[in-house]
Formats: sequence, structure tokens, C-alpha cells
Amino acid sequence: MKTRLILKPGQRGTKSLAKKYGDALLCVRFRYDAESRQRLKTIELIVERAEWTPPPPRYTADTVVPLHIQAADMPMRTQVKAAGGRWNPEKKLWFMKYGTPR
Repeated sequence: MKTRLILKPGQRGTKSLAKKYGDALLCVRFRYDAESRQRLKTIELIVERAEWTPPPPRYTADTVVPLHIQAADMPMRTQVKAAGGRWNPEKKLWFMKYGTPR
């Protein structure tokens, strides 16, 4: 089954569904089943809303993280080195700050 079209509420082809389901409607999908030769219209609805607090970030911007880069991957090694990464021959790993821009 293949999805060919995903529409947001209010777009052409969704107006009656948006009227019926209101703010609970997230999207309308048109899926095509080649085996049964049918087009299926599906909808995605919000059924519950609850408060949620995202977990704290795993790493801060100045946390040094290890990177395993294959020896043959020269472009990646060059990119990490240019971003301030350092090679540790004892551990055979690259280390760089987590928040370093690419």
C-alpha cells in the first residue's frame, strides 16, 4: 500500500472532515492499494492532550563525547578535526565537544 498524498486540515479535500472533527484532525492521507485496486482515505486524530515536560538534554554544549570513525573515512576525520576534534591513540577514538557546530 502506498501513500501518495497527505493533506493538512483546511486544504482542498479536507474541508468536510475538518468541519466534522474540528481541531482534533491532524491530517488526511490518501493511500492506494494496488492489489485490491482501491483508494483509501484515512485520517489522523488527536484523542488525548496531556501536559508533558521534556527530559533534560543528555549532553550540555561543552560535554566532550567520543566518536568512532573508521580509519578509511578521511572526509569525516577531516571534518571532525576542523571542528576541533582530537584523536586519542590509546583509546583509538576521536573526542570533540558535543555542541560544536558542523
